[in-house]
Amino acid sequence: MDAADVVTSVLLLGIIIVSLLSNVVVLICFLYNPEIRKQVPALFILNLTFCNLLLTVSNMPLTLVGLISTGNPGNGGLCQTVGFLDTFLTTNSMLSMAALSVDRWVAVVFPLSYHSRIRHRDAVLALGYTWIHSLCFSTVATYRSWIGYHHLYASCTLCNVRAKGAGTQFLVFTVILHSLSFLLTLVVMCVTYLKVLKVARFHCKRIDVITMQTLVLLVDIHPSVRQKCLDEQKRRRQRATKKISTFIGTFVVCFTPYVITRMIELFFPGPISPRWGVMSKCLAYSKAASDPFVYSLLRHQYRKTCNLLANKVLRRSPVPSSFLRTELNQGSSGKNLNSTNNIQTTNKQLSQ
Repeated sequence: MDAADVVTSVLLLGIIIVSLLSNVVVLICFLYNPEIRKQVPALFILNLTFCNLLLTVSNMPLTLVGLISTGNPGNGGLCQTVGFLDTFLTTNSMLSMAALSVDRWVAVVFPLSYHSRIRHRDAVLALGYTWIHSLCFSTVATYRSWIGYHHLYASCTLCNVRAKGAGTQFLVFTVILHSLSFLLTLVVMCVTYLKVLKVARFHCKRIDVITMQTLVLLVDIHPSVRQKCLDEQKRRRQRATKKISTFIGTFVVCFTPYVITRMIELFFPGPISPRWGVMSKCLAYSKAASDPFVYSLLRHQYRKTCNLLANKVLRRSPVPSSFLRTELNQGSSGKNLNSTNNIQTTNKQLSQ
């Protein structure tokens, strides 16, 4: 192994460790906190966490072994199973992100009717579709023996070498797979989150107008007060823009290089650097490590649950489970009391 391979191996090992720990923490929070389990988006996050964890313990270690040994790390049956999981889990996780973006769009655009529009039954049906969609593509690839060890990515995945006899069929299959997973998810996320951002900015302006009108009626506004209101409006817009950019940006940065490499492989046959192939695969894997922070651990409820669990484990102060549930219920009741109008409900849903 040269220096570049060593760096890539260390990077992949770091991704495995971060992905495993962060996704396990999300799963623990889901199991321990009843308020999180009651939320509809938690079902999509749970499915995304499940996919990330399974990808972390099955595909990533085999890729690491293949990178170190510079060869197929498993027999035919093991490689077929891992390749099946690679296609299934990656497609399933992408569709889960699309479902989460649709859920956020409904929550922000229709805050008062959200609970009647998105119910647990609807979430289960959506997840059922993501599983059927993913299973169809991974089953077809396995049945046609299009899965094997791909030296370009040092992993068991769709392999054009094994599908040389298929020709056009494999090309069409791969294009449809990425169109109905990566491209579909990207379009859905862009449309829904940009609409969410538009609504959030509108309500920021509306809140500031109401605040200024109230101040005008009560007191003579000092220029510094007006400037503080404008600065707060700017900060709220920046926070909303930052969240939307994180959702879309991490998806694009992590998956685009891998998908583009796949398309180049199909339409422009030629030598592609294995280092670039492995790096694009590592970027795709890194999405499993970033998802817990993007969708879960930076949210208030998850942070609060993590802090309470950490205090309990470290015995900083005895925190019985009854106290935890009381605190969480009080937080939930406070949020409900503060969500008595359309504007405040919209801001709460966006923060989730």
